[in-house]
Order: sequence, then C-alpha cells, then structure tokens
Amino acid sequence: MRRRAHRTTLTAFLLAAGATAVLTGCGSGQDGGDKASGSTAAPASASASASSTSASASASASASDEPFAGLTGAEISERALKATTGARSLRMAGSVPDEESGGTLKIDIALDRRGDCAGTMNMDGQGEAELIKTGDTLYLKYDERFLRAQSKGEPQADTEALVSLLAGRWTSMSAAGADAKEMAGFCDLDQLLEDAGGSGDDTPAKVTRGRTTTVDGRPALTLYETDGAERSTVYVATEGKPYLLRFESGSEREPGALTFTGYDEPVPAESPAGEVLDLDGPGGTKA
Repeated sequence: MRRRAHRTTLTAFLLAAGATAVLTGCGSGQDGGDKASGSTAAPASASASASSTSASASASASASDEPFAGLTGAEISERALKATTGARSLRMAGSVPDEESGGTLKIDIALDRRGDCAGTMNMDGQGEAELIKTGDTLYLKYDERFLRAQSKGEPQADTEALVSLLAGRWTSMSAAGADAKEMAGFCDLDQLLEDAGGSGDDTPAKVTRGRTTTVDGRPALTLYETDGAERSTVYVATEGKPYLLRFESGSEREPGALTFTGYDEPVPAESPAGEVLDLDGPGGTKA
C-alpha cells in the first residue's frame, strides 16, 4: 500500500510489507462546514461488526444531544486522532492487501506500549501463524498449511522436513535477532501510533459527518473521507474517549478494513506452556 505523506483526516491503513504493521493516521482537512449529523449517504454496512443502529431518534431531540454537537467532521477527526494516538494498548483485526505478495493479509493482534503482543495472521486463507512477544522473546507457531504455502517452490524434501519440525509447535527466538525483526514489527505500538500523526504538504482530504451507528455494540459516528475519487469510512466512538473503532478503505487499489478494540486493556502476552523449540539455543529445545 502506498504511504500518504500528508496529514488528512483520521484514517487507518495497515501497511503489510513482509510482516511489518504500521498504522498511519491523518490530521485535519476542511469539510465544507458540514455539521449535520445525518449525511445523505448511508454508512458502509458490509461488515457485521459495523451494523447500523435503528433510526429511532426523537424528532424533539435538541442539537446538544447529538454526538460531537457543533463540530465539523475535521474537528471530530482531530479529536479521534488525539485519543487514539494516546492509547497504551489496543487490538486490531481485519484484512488488508499485502504489497509484496499481491494477496490479502488477515490479522487479529493485541499490542501495547511495552512491545508485548499476541495474535494471529494468515495470508489468503493459506494456513495460520500465531505470535506472542513478551519481553525480549518472540514466540511463533505455524500450522501445516501455512508452512507449505510459504515453502512453495522449494524442494519437496526440504518442505517435508520443515513441516515435520515446525508444524503445530511453538518456537522461540530473540526479538532483537535478524530473523525476528520483521515479525516483531507487528508488536511496535509506539511506532504504529507515532506514524498515525504523519505530516506533509499534500492537499488534505475532505471529511464529512455521517450517521450514528454501532461498531461491535459501541455507539459510533460515521465520518467519510473523500480524497479525489476515493471515499473511505471511519467510525469514531461517541461514548467515552473518541477512539477510532473501525476503518473501511474506499480504494480499489488498496481495499481493506480494520476494527480497533481493547483500548488500554492488558495484552494477553504470556510465554507458551509446555515444550518450546528454541531456534537460538544450541540444544534447540527448552521447557
């Protein structure tokens, strides 16, 4: 996926190159003074996690009862950016294009400011890899489908040996090692949130307010970002801190959607129980 250099509205892209995740965000743009709480365009509803609420608001409700009353889309976006980049931890799940392979990367991972993380990933449904990073150690476990997909083109004997050694088995290595560097990038929340405030000189995108809805049961306000011919959708929490709850890309070149939950919650990153194959140690195995 291409990396935008300018600050536009709050937008999330997951850059999946190798195994490095980076959340980019956006700043303020002009929204033409649009302060209406109900846009003429319906909010995106392709995902079950972003289901629309019933339109049963009382006609007598005052403007002060509206979420973010009196704020433009760009102003709400700025508040969401500030809240999201101040998080101590979060969980992100969804799918994004992988530039290197041309496929789709699906992830579900929780991560925090300490660099700990726990989650899963798979590429085009070709098996799954689990990862845990706690302290200075990275743990990985691959299923057989994942290993065979990643070994495509390799000699059959080498593939069978790899599957026999690693399939369904936890492995460990130093998170600082060359072999772990890219995978450990998934756990770098500091970098992820730092990039969310990216800056530049390009023309900012236009942000407009949409309707209220829910994302995984949480009340949210829909924001639309229009950048040229592309329009992406952002959902911002209307209760508590205005965290980013979901992003849906409107780009045909860079499709994808990510849901964000678990803000400021403990990350379940614990060393796996049982035998672990130590890829750094001379003996290769530790309890």
